[in-house]
Amino acid sequence: MTGQTISTAVAQRDSSPTALVRKYRTDFATVLPSHIKADTWLRVAQSAIRGNKQLEQAAKSNPASLLKALLEAARKGLEPGTEQFYLVPRKVKGRPEVLGITGYQGEVELMYRAGAVSSVKVEVVREHDRFDYNPGEHDRPVHGVDWRSPRGDLVLAYAYAVMRDGATSKVVVLSGDDIALIKSKADGADSQYSPWQWNPASMWLKSAAHQLAKWVPTSAEYVRLPEVPVEALPPLDQVPDAPATPAEDIVDAELVEEWPDEPADAEAAAGGTR
Repeated sequence: MTGQTISTAVAQRDSSPTALVRKYRTDFATVLPSHIKADTWLRVAQSAIRGNKQLEQAAKSNPASLLKALLEAARKGLEPGTEQFYLVPRKVKGRPEVLGITGYQGEVELMYRAGAVSSVKVEVVREHDRFDYNPGEHDRPVHGVDWRSPRGDLVLAYAYAVMRDGATSKVVVLSGDDIALIKSKADGADSQYSPWQWNPASMWLKSAAHQLAKWVPTSAEYVRLPEVPVEALPPLDQVPDAPATPAEDIVDAELVEEWPDEPADAEAAAGGTR
């Protein structure tokens, strides 16, 4: 192999999508939650790209879209190219690019990390299943399946969480029409590589889990809640009342995931991920 051919081969290798991931490894490590090992996460990302020719071609066509998707996965602490976080090749105006989609397992993982739930239930209901839930009458859905018979088509998806104190969260139930509306608004849902096409049940589950996430805490970081022995707690009559908050200090608010004070170089290259 001549020196020119070697130089060309090295240049092609260094411009590959996996080389791009290596180039911005520090930026990904900066936004990854503290409990995630950056080297492991990077290997998963590179393996996902190498193992999917269509994804690799889309990443070569639009490297910024790959960086954008990977930065979102890193910020959430989810494994890219898995059912936690899908990497989907698609075409926009005829040009291939990469789209990142948080999967059902990723939505549930973020709920567990927040530390407020003891369990999360997310299921699909098919036409021959038994399903009973009336808000105000039932605390949780009653769902029965005859595993010996065909279950039929998808008809519903539902989700709820059991909180650490044993209470049941809001129960989310989505009909087929609800799912169709969500799908119609989803980016890349019509791509042949989208999980909406090859694994619709997983996207029904994801849709229900995503709606549930609006009602229970989620976090990219693991929250370790200390276990305090009951005998160590003071008697109730010795617990001081919390100071009242002035009405003018109370504002509507929502939990948001914080970004680094300064955007990483990878984010700038991706055109931002917000």
